[in-house]
Amino acid sequence: MMTAEAQGGRFPKLFQAAIDAFSLPDLRAKILFTLAMLALYRFAAHIPMPGIDQVQLDNLFQNNQLLGFLDLFSGGALRRMSIVALGVFPYITASIVMQLITPVIPSLQELSREGEAGRAKINRMVHWLTVPIAMAQGYGQLILLQQSNVLTTVGFFGPALLPTAAALVSIVAGTLFLVWLGELITERGIGNGISLIIFAGIVAGFPRLLSQGFGVTDDILGIGFFAIIGVLIVALIVMFNEAHRRIPVQYGRSIFRGGRMYRQSGATYLPLRINSAGMIPLIFAFSIVILPGTVATYFATSTGWIGDVARFFADLLIPTSPPYWVMVFILVVIFTFFYTLVVFNQQNLAENLQRNGGFVLGIRPGRPTQDYLNRVIVRITMGGALFLGFIAIVPYIASLITGVQAISLSSTSLLIMVGVGLDTMRQLEAQLMMRNYEGFLK
Repeated sequence: MMTAEAQGGRFPKLFQAAIDAFSLPDLRAKILFTLAMLALYRFAAHIPMPGIDQVQLDNLFQNNQLLGFLDLFSGGALRRMSIVALGVFPYITASIVMQLITPVIPSLQELSREGEAGRAKINRMVHWLTVPIAMAQGYGQLILLQQSNVLTTVGFFGPALLPTAAALVSIVAGTLFLVWLGELITERGIGNGISLIIFAGIVAGFPRLLSQGFGVTDDILGIGFFAIIGVLIVALIVMFNEAHRRIPVQYGRSIFRGGRMYRQSGATYLPLRINSAGMIPLIFAFSIVILPGTVATYFATSTGWIGDVARFFADLLIPTSPPYWVMVFILVVIFTFFYTLVVFNQQNLAENLQRNGGFVLGIRPGRPTQDYLNRVIVRITMGGALFLGFIAIVPYIASLITGVQAISLSSTSLLIMVGVGLDTMRQLEAQLMMRNYEGFLK
């Protein structure tokens, strides 16, 4: 646990670490390269797709809370309907799908065990899968834009063919461009590039979000209380991301010295994170909850019973309705368990421990160790899943209490920002430690 003295000295170390980082030419080049790529992404977010009626597009976003919620993660690119309106989410969806199907397809399991070469092949498959996902999501957006008179013609026959093809090519190319930028940042910059692109989009949308959320009320007390809740959420997310349970592990090994064999042993621990799944369950849960409402908006302008049913679901599954947040809570808990167990089983911790001469104290190696670790991960994931579900619905509860309509300031965005920030800080610290500089996470 961090002492008060350590906490007081943390921020000076942070500033000193930033100075140290910029004093090193190679590390300064990495940081500047990362910032340049993020600036290029923000420039692309202002390039509109061809054929967009901006006036009708503004009217669409004013009357559709769901699209406004989705726009938060694109940093305004969706509101402008730019060529990068989909962001990197088709790539994330493809990555999640590949992670979920890898354990059940033997050929993919073999690839995942082939080290760097196998991971490169799986990543190539993720790229291929990104294209049809981006095309499907992009075409759905084009249909919605046509129904809202933002686009005049959408289709694959007659005069609509070329405009539709141009728009789809722009959308898919924009997504692949962002994926390329993200991989460049990961390879040549600081931090995880895909995560930093999402981070930059959320940060870019904050000024407009705060002005909309706080500009509709003059209740200073409510605004202050909402701000305090936001700070507490950030603190809880930091603690939640860093929390883990230590499993004591003993290693025994033999060494040869002077022609004789000696037995040496060492004790360490295996850290099992409370939040092993990270932000993936939140992204997946919100994607599932948003899907029915998004589909309903496509048919909301229809006449007859189809239009009535579509409007019912469109009104039911908006980010200000209780059923929406109940579904979010349930799905977050379910996906946290599912994703954590899938990822945990892929790691084969018990097998790797046994192969390296390690064992959990008091537990026999092999299958008993695997069963023990499974029981532990289920117990700690129970608390983690409930906490993650609670964090997901806190903005809705806070809005009910304070009256400040800042629903879009979701815990998903806060969790992403905090997680990406901590991960980038760790990588920067590692770079500094390699150069004999003191890290700022001490």
